[in-house]
Amino acid sequence: MSASNRSLAAIFSLVLLSCMQCHAQLSSTFYDNTCPNALSTIRTSIRQAVSRERRMAASLIRLHFHDCFVQGCDASILLNETSSIESEKTALPNLGSVRGYGVIDDAKAEVEKICPEVVSCADILAIAARDASAAVGGPSWTVKLGRRDSTSASKTIAETDLPNPFDSLDRLISGFANKGLNTRDMVALSGAHTIGQAQCFLFRDRIYGNGTDIDAGFASTRRRQCPQEGENGNLAPLDLVTPNQFDNNYFKNLIDRKGLLQSDQVLFNGGSTDSIVSEYSNSPRAFSSDFAAAMIKMGDISPLTGQNGIIRKVCGSVN
Repeated sequence: MSASNRSLAAIFSLVLLSCMQCHAQLSSTFYDNTCPNALSTIRTSIRQAVSRERRMAASLIRLHFHDCFVQGCDASILLNETSSIESEKTALPNLGSVRGYGVIDDAKAEVEKICPEVVSCADILAIAARDASAAVGGPSWTVKLGRRDSTSASKTIAETDLPNPFDSLDRLISGFANKGLNTRDMVALSGAHTIGQAQCFLFRDRIYGNGTDIDAGFASTRRRQCPQEGENGNLAPLDLVTPNQFDNNYFKNLIDRKGLLQSDQVLFNGGSTDSIVSEYSNSPRAFSSDFAAAMIKMGDISPLTGQNGIIRKVCGSVN
């Protein structure tokens, strides 16, 4: 073999190796030997946080979601601003609304005590979302593990790729499709809005718009805490009926035209997703099962594995 052929062969083998790494399989048993108590330690930490503040369950699910939609599930959302990192925390969809960073930091600190520099922040985010769901009566699922942490963040991608509360149905469908999630996944994941709250400025136009897609009594109720001007940060529950319980009431609300955000109500407004909403409103089991499956699928978005990425010692900074 000539020298040039040998160098081509070497390059090809390197490319092949990197491709094998980028498609490396996550595994639920990833820490069984290296940190067997990781999952129970994280679960204890998350349960304590949710018992202190029930709303935190929604925040932790959203934190994992907002991580995975930007550069994949790599904990890039947790990185603080530095001279070389433009933090995703300051991106418009995250600024002043994403929360739970401290809960993840606490869980990471507990894991570091028993297994230093073994468990990634990206995996802790995935585990925390599952444990948060289970803590408020939602489904549980087997979390696949083995993600590694990024050394970079992207405020730009956070501002373009994260869904918007004013999005149309077509935009929601295409935005999720771009991440490998189908329409049914999108509707199921939207059902996370069975818990949590939203700020007044995100639903003001909807409750004062006198549209045909909103129940008049519901709009009137929401206006009490959300004036036409000011009080932008006033909170309202995304599910008025059972705001702290993970159930299928969110979908029943949509059928009654009581979705809080525009991006909620578009799921049931004469479009292609009406039938899925109807199905989930009638079957808590179907919703629960599909939500768990969609969360697993979302957790598979472009993870860093093998030799890619790092294991951060502290989630907010690169080692």
